[in-house]
Amino acid sequence: MTIAAAPLSERTGWLIPAGALVLAITGLRVWLLSLNGMDLFVDEAQYWLWGQELAFGYYSKPPMIGWVIRAVTDLAGSDAPFWVRLPAPLFHGATALILGWIAAGLWGARAAVLVAAGYATLPMVAVGSILISTDTILFPFLALALAGWLRVLDGGGRGWAVATGVALGLGFLSKYAAIYFLICAPLAALLFRQARPRLADALTVLGVFALTISPNVIWNLVNGFSTLEHTLDNADWVRDPGGRTHVELGSLAEFLASQSGVFGPILFGGLIWLTMRAGRADFGQRLMLVFSLPILVLICGQALVSGAYANWAATAYLAGTLAVLPWLRPAWRWASFAVNGTVALALPVMGAFPWAFAPGGEPLLARYLGRAEMSAAVIATAKDSHQDIVVAENRDVLADLFYSGRDSGLTFFAVPSVGRAPNHYALKHPLPPGAEGDVLFVASGQVPPCARDEIPLAEITPDTGAYRGKRFALYVLPATCWYAADLTVQSSANTGAP
Repeated sequence: MTIAAAPLSERTGWLIPAGALVLAITGLRVWLLSLNGMDLFVDEAQYWLWGQELAFGYYSKPPMIGWVIRAVTDLAGSDAPFWVRLPAPLFHGATALILGWIAAGLWGARAAVLVAAGYATLPMVAVGSILISTDTILFPFLALALAGWLRVLDGGGRGWAVATGVALGLGFLSKYAAIYFLICAPLAALLFRQARPRLADALTVLGVFALTISPNVIWNLVNGFSTLEHTLDNADWVRDPGGRTHVELGSLAEFLASQSGVFGPILFGGLIWLTMRAGRADFGQRLMLVFSLPILVLICGQALVSGAYANWAATAYLAGTLAVLPWLRPAWRWASFAVNGTVALALPVMGAFPWAFAPGGEPLLARYLGRAEMSAAVIATAKDSHQDIVVAENRDVLADLFYSGRDSGLTFFAVPSVGRAPNHYALKHPLPPGAEGDVLFVASGQVPPCARDEIPLAEITPDTGAYRGKRFALYVLPATCWYAADLTVQSSANTGAP
């Protein structure tokens, strides 16, 4: 039995309707993105900075997102937020068509159109099309790896094995979650005879994958496995398994509930229903379940022992879309399109007019607002006080200072840290020991001992946006403040999930 179950005559004719739908959705997203009024989020600003400092790895993520942003902004000749985010809707559009291609081979043209349109309107895709993230960059490569693997299982030969290894390697260079593929594919081979590749093809995939990711592996070796250390920080129970003597049922319930907002409530319910009736599903559906459910189960385990973010299982929903959407009853399918489509339209509209959606006076997208304004206030204070160097401890503040202040003529540094650096800025941009003169210090919490008796030059207390209710004190301090004997302080910045 071959993997491609649909007759050849039924696998064609899908690209024009699917392409038209995806092009229309993507075009609308790009237009609304050009109107977007949101500041770059802390992660987005950091990814932009990575693009200015090209490398084979970074503090918390592999390098692909920095490379992509750099390529787009260089081609555009602009670092404006629109260009930083432009790859997002384009990469999701490409992923939709790749998944449609897979569906065409498995079930025919009708399934291909449904899958392409269904993926393009997923809530996680709607969010990922107005913000640039590593998931977004990963997805087309992971979808290509899945498509290539199916061709390998169909006897496609060495060329498809090489292509699969390259695609999977590029996915790994986008986000380490691509490694789930190397769990799901062997599991499928254990469960289904048809999912067992020729040994030579499997070894080719692994060899090409290893070769593709080798620059990042070498970078981690040279940099003390910085990215791996951050990954272990996220899965903190790994460092102290004996200290996790209880389970967090509330965290698990919260994570499972959040998946309705990631995949859509009807599709997530459909995935659970299909899992319960997997024995009645065709081989293609069961194979896609094996490329989806193990990821969900693993993240549920993480949620149970230590908590998990909603997007950590996002890779499960590429195969999940293929497994569920073509086989929903028409009424449920149209209901799903209605619900997910509403979200897919509402989010970019909210991004374009964020201040118009402010129940109670506070915008729903407040965490994406006020960041550039905060940086502008800090930069203005630095210039008014004739300071050329700004030092900050808060990662959010640093991220936007580097971005918003890129043409300010000022130099930005992080507070030097004790021990392992808590974020990219402390790792790559700490205030150097040889710095002389005075600096402007942006304090959001702890201050060094030499500043305890100092009166702030200025205070910033935003009343709306990301920093609402927070107080930032600005001091003029000697650059030697953090390197005096016994006075180096651990940064009190946000150290979560850089």
